Order: sequence, then C-alpha cells, then structure tokens
Amino acid sequence: MKDDMSDVRRVDKAHRPDLLKNKWQRIWHDYKVGVIPLPLFILAGGLVVLNCVNDTLSSDIVVMVVTLAFFGFACGEFGRRLPLVGKMGAAAICATFIPSALVYYGLLPQAVVASVSTFYHDSNILYLYICCIIVGSTLSMNRTTLIQGFLRIFIPMLCGEVVGMLTGMAVGLALGMDPFHLFFFLVLPIMAGGIGEGAIPLSIGYALLLNQDQADALGHMLPIVMLGSLTAIILAGILNQLGKRFPHLTGEGALMPDSMSLSNSSPDLSAPPSAKPELASIAAGALLAMLLYMVGVEIYRVCGLPAPVGMLFLAIALKLINGISPSLLAGSQVVYKFFQTAVTYPILFAVGVAMTSWQALEEALTLANLLVIVSTVLSLVITGFLVGKKIGMHPIDVAIISCCQSGQGGTGDVAILSAGERMALMPFAQVATRVGGALSVSLALLALNTVLA
Repeated sequence: MKDDMSDVRRVDKAHRPDLLKNKWQRIWHDYKVGVIPLPLFILAGGLVVLNCVNDTLSSDIVVMVVTLAFFGFACGEFGRRLPLVGKMGAAAICATFIPSALVYYGLLPQAVVASVSTFYHDSNILYLYICCIIVGSTLSMNRTTLIQGFLRIFIPMLCGEVVGMLTGMAVGLALGMDPFHLFFFLVLPIMAGGIGEGAIPLSIGYALLLNQDQADALGHMLPIVMLGSLTAIILAGILNQLGKRFPHLTGEGALMPDSMSLSNSSPDLSAPPSAKPELASIAAGALLAMLLYMVGVEIYRVCGLPAPVGMLFLAIALKLINGISPSLLAGSQVVYKFFQTAVTYPILFAVGVAMTSWQALEEALTLANLLVIVSTVLSLVITGFLVGKKIGMHPIDVAIISCCQSGQGGTGDVAILSAGERMALMPFAQVATRVGGALSVSLALLALNTVLA
C-alpha cells in the first residue's frame, strides 16, 4: 500500500509541470481585457505608468499603440461589464466619454494627454481607420442582400427619415431653437449612421465647409448620436414586447409574410471562398481602402463631396457591379474585422482625449435636445411601422430596422437587434445604418454647401 501511494505521488509530480503549464495557458486564454490577455494588459499598464513617472512617454507609434490599447480596452471593458446597459453599447460610450471626463477633471496624467493628442493630430490615424472600416464593412455586405434591401426597404427608410426630420425640426422650432444648428447639428446627426461612418465624416465635411475645428463639430454631434442610439435601443425592446403580444404584426426576423422573405435570401454568388485569404490578399485589401480614399480626395477637389463619403459611394458601386475579385474581397473583410475588433476602442479613447470636450457634452445634454432626439427617433420608427404595414411587410420588423437608422453604427445595430431579439435582420440593419447614413451625410453636406453658396 505504501509503495502504491509513493507511485501516485511520483505520478502527480510528473504531471504537475503540465498542470501548471495548462493553468498558465488558461490565464492567457480565458482572462482578457478586450482583446488583450491579462498578463500583457498588466505589463502594458506597468510600462505606461513607468513612462509617465519618468516623463518619457513619447508620441511615437509603438508607444502610442500600447498606450491607446491599454486605456481604450480598459474603458471599453468597464462599459461592457456594467449591468443592463453593458449590452446596449455602453462599451463604446465609456471608451469615448470616460477619457473626456478624465481630461476635463484633471484625472488623466498630463503626459498621456499630451502624447495622445500629438499622436492623434500628427499621424492622421483617424483617416486610416475610416478607410478600412467604411470600405471593408461595405464590401462585407452580401451583394444580393444589398440589392434587395434597396428595393424592399428603401420606401420605409426614406419616409421615416423625412418624417423624422420634419418632426425633429417642428419640436425644436417650437422650443425656440436656432434652425441652422437644429437641422445640421442635432436632427441630421441622429440619422447619419453612427460615429465612424456618420458623425466623423459629417464633422470633417462641416469643418471644411464652415472653416471650423473638426473637434468642435464632432464634440457637438457625439452626444446626439449616443442619445439617439439609446432611444432606438429602448424602442426596439418595446417593439419586441409588442410583437409577443400581437404576433400577427411580426415575422420574428422575416420582413415579408410570404416564402420570398428577405431574411432567407439566396447566398451571394460573389462571396469569397471559405478558405482563409492569403496574406497578400489582406495587404491588397488594406491598400484598396486607402486608394479609394485617395480617389475620394480627388472627388472632393472636383465637386466638394467629402472624401469619406465619396469613398463610401465608390465601395458600394464596386460591390454592386462585382468590381473586385473574391480573394481581394476576402482580404478587405479581414482588414475590416481587424480594425473593428482591435482598433475601435483605442481610436475612441484617442477621440475622447484629443477631440471630445466634456464641457461641450455637458452643455449638449439639455432637456430641449432630449425632446428633439426622442421625438425624431420615435417618429422615424412609427413611420417605418406604418409604411411597412401599408406595403405588405411585417411592420414590427421594419420598425426595428428603422431603429437602426438612428443607431450607433455597427455597435448600435448589435445592441438594437439584441434588444429586439431580431439578429436575423442584421444585413438590413447594415443597409439602414451604412447606406441610409451615407445618404443622410451626403444630403446634409450638399444642403450645407447650397446654403453657404
């Protein structure tokens, strides 16, 4: 018996290194802050603190990647873990607004503020992010879905935007608000397609046309976009409960009541193969995004259309005509997913530090603004419901898509469809957010250009 126990102990000792090794590997795999494994996150934080103490935090790209990743994912993880609101886009809100508040109240080290601000403005990294997000997300959409989405939901989308704008303007004017500011900085940003695809290109266009600082324009629009998205999330949850009470009004994710429902659309024949794209295709996908942006810059020089919007129209045209090869399409999708996963929260943190004025945000959160936002989104959704029902579509599902027109980009789509329990509508949410947002941005800038002419 004694010998048997000795054998057991010897076996345990022999396997202990493997057990410890597995536990260590599980720490790397299971414990993460955002996408960063916990050991690397702790190391990054320690190095940032050390550089701040020694006053050696530089603004070069290597140090800034570590700094932005540490703070951006920390803020995002905090928002994601908040009860209830954590699933409603709070991660993006926290990644943007927490750093802005920390700067305003002097709680963020000045070395971090100075280095991040210098890097953000000198590197123009925002433009790289815009290129890869807009082009990649547009090309990632199913081509058949894109075409059918235009044909089937364009009418409720357009009617909703018109009614939403008119309602928002009417409420704002009744409250005595300035018509110019009300239309361009309050009503339009609500339906501009979120932050990366909406508020940021819109602020760039405003800065060029109005000769003002982009930070000021974006600072005024960010809280409007966030509050519009929050309103849409709440309405999607209400619509879901309405569908459970009146099941004849919903297709539970199907837009059409017949067998030709768009939620079961045929697969995209232009879709890339299931095999992983080669590194060369990924590199070419990133280059494609940058080249389209450069073409967008040339379009701006010719006709005054902001480069990000022109780039988006070019990407849509390429998708509709099958203008790129499947391998390049697959590479663009990987680039988009990488920037969406790994760069969004660091970029939002940089925007919060370098461009978002907490004082401006506080001034924007007024009762009048809230009334305009809620009335605009509510009227947009009700219009989608009524028009969808009138043309023979499931009204609740169309109304939930209308909610996405006021969403916070891709993050808002996920939160809205999750609240409405309609994730099958994601392709159409992308159409409503990106295409509808692009149309709103383009029309807004064309209208502004006309007013100023």
